[in-house]
Amino acid sequence: SFSIVWVYCITMDYVNSLYSQLHSMRPRQLLHQGINFGLIICSALMIWKSLMVVTGSESPIVVVLSGSMEPAFHRGDLLFLSQSEAEFNVGEIVVYKLQGKEIPIVHRVLRVHEQEDGQVEILTKGDNNNADDRGLFARGQLWLRRPDIVGRVKGFLPHVGMLTILMNDYPQLKFALIGVL
Repeated sequence: SFSIVWVYCITMDYVNSLYSQLHSMRPRQLLHQGINFGLIICSALMIWKSLMVVTGSESPIVVVLSGSMEPAFHRGDLLFLSQSEAEFNVGEIVVYKLQGKEIPIVHRVLRVHEQEDGQVEILTKGDNNNADDRGLFARGQLWLRRPDIVGRVKGFLPHVGMLTILMNDYPQLKFALIGVL
């Protein structure tokens, strides 16, 4: 709780300082700052959209949010994804999203099942979990299908995504970082 109070105090001091600086700016300076901020946001969106096109994935970069894939991936690792029509292989690590759930899940392919009509179904499990993922699926769902898959893990950077986790755990930090920009 001390760290939350500390972050809150620093955030409020910073916000007050930022407000004073913005209030003392001339309109032209304020417009210039607004345009610069807009350019930063547009650049980030263009990079994200470009990565989506290159990788074929709706979410080309994800952050590991839990310890379910330890020791392969740890909380805060940044994963790079791609999407392809290639066959799924047992042992491959995929990211999937379930209907009605907002957060994607990173787990390893445990079984691949091909139906007679050619449709492929997969079952996944976290390396650090005791059971497969059927307990996470909707009632009656036994397998994941290709539309559920967000991407396949192609690379990672350890601990780079910790900032994202900290911003979710401490929303004041998010506002402070936005203010810095």
